[in-house]
Amino acid sequence: MEWSFTDDRPIWQQIIDQLTLRILKGEYPPGERLPGVRELAAQAGVNPNTMQRAMAQLEADGLAVGSRTAGRTVTQDTAVIEAAANARARKAVTACLQVLAELGYSAEDALVFVKEELHHE
Repeated sequence: MEWSFTDDRPIWQQIIDQLTLRILKGEYPPGERLPGVRELAAQAGVNPNTMQRAMAQLEADGLAVGSRTAGRTVTQDTAVIEAAANARARKAVTACLQVLAELGYSAEDALVFVKEELHHE
């Protein structure tokens, strides 16, 4: 599993984003046991406390479920996963529209760009 970090945000937040994306993409399907904190920390090259903070936030977000004996698993509630995916997609659209607005383009222009891109695929 490939990890990449930048200097613009705290590492634990970037870990949350990367693990969330893996859950949303199905790399960690609903109900699957997540690797342990120490294993993930070693893979990512971060302190286990940093990974623990990220994993605790995944639980708070409802994407992971913790158990004292079984470790953490991905939630089996697909509605939670779908809502997280929709929120992430909407955030991406909002960011795109903001950049286009800064360049002087309208929402209608954005739709034209999207349609043009779809025809190129």
